[in-house]
Amino acid sequence: MTARRWIVVVVALTLLVGAGATASYFLQSGPPGSGGFEFVRSVPGERATIWAVGDGADGGRRAKAVVDRIARGRADRLLYLGDVYERGTADEFRDNYDTTYGRLAAITAPTPGNHDWPRHLTGYDPYWERALGQPAAAAWYAFRAAGWTILSIDSEDAHEPGSPQDRWLRSQLRTAGTCRIAFWHRPRFNAGTHHGDQPDMAPVWDALRGRAAIVITGHEHGMQRLHPIDGITSFVSGAGGHGRYSLRRNDPRLAFGDDRHDGALRLRLRRGIAAYAFVSAAGAVLDAGAVRCRPAP
Repeated sequence: MTARRWIVVVVALTLLVGAGATASYFLQSGPPGSGGFEFVRSVPGERATIWAVGDGADGGRRAKAVVDRIARGRADRLLYLGDVYERGTADEFRDNYDTTYGRLAAITAPTPGNHDWPRHLTGYDPYWERALGQPAAAAWYAFRAAGWTILSIDSEDAHEPGSPQDRWLRSQLRTAGTCRIAFWHRPRFNAGTHHGDQPDMAPVWDALRGRAAIVITGHEHGMQRLHPIDGITSFVSGAGGHGRYSLRRNDPRLAFGDDRHDGALRLRLRRGIAAYAFVSAAGAVLDAGAVRCRPAP
């Protein structure tokens, strides 16, 4: 295996010793698209349509309406932004996720939510191993689509400076350019009234500064687009069907917000540009525009 081939397989093992021992692990090829293991396959072609939504997998009617909307449109990948209610158990993945977002599982790029992570070894991990046909659940990984690198971050696992996840992320950001989209569950910046900003996500945000154009998160049940911060446009897409939280509409960072509709974020990608739209479950476009990125030399 030569340096020219740029294939690195990383196995991270975290052991928690106490009342019982648990382990979480991932496998990732790097850089993305270079070969080796990919938890989520890259999207071929010069254009791609990516949907992103979280906080909806409760088996309910409203969640199913959001999934119906996504399924009616062309979807190359769905970024599911976390939370299978209420505790992310194997039974809830079967009864709540499979009956709603599960119909899109084969094209889904998942990231865990705060409801999922405490029982991820028996719920999240085995579900996604089966659904995606891979030998290990990867909560942090990368794949490619239409000239963009898309990075899944685990906001529920260790991500402080020097942690395995932090080192992996920084290895993915070594090359110049900003044509990267990062997604995770709990937003660094948030104009919602329920959860607010998540200061513990600052190390991830700081690593992405100057290396990414878009960040997408869930957790706050609603839709938000913030004015660019540090050159990054961040979206909150947590209106997946499990209730909604009100917004602080006077938050000066808020460029668009909606707390009245269920819906999802749609990104139509091509090299150097991402056309975004928040689309309600009924099909109304609530907000739309474009984010440009700076390709690597």
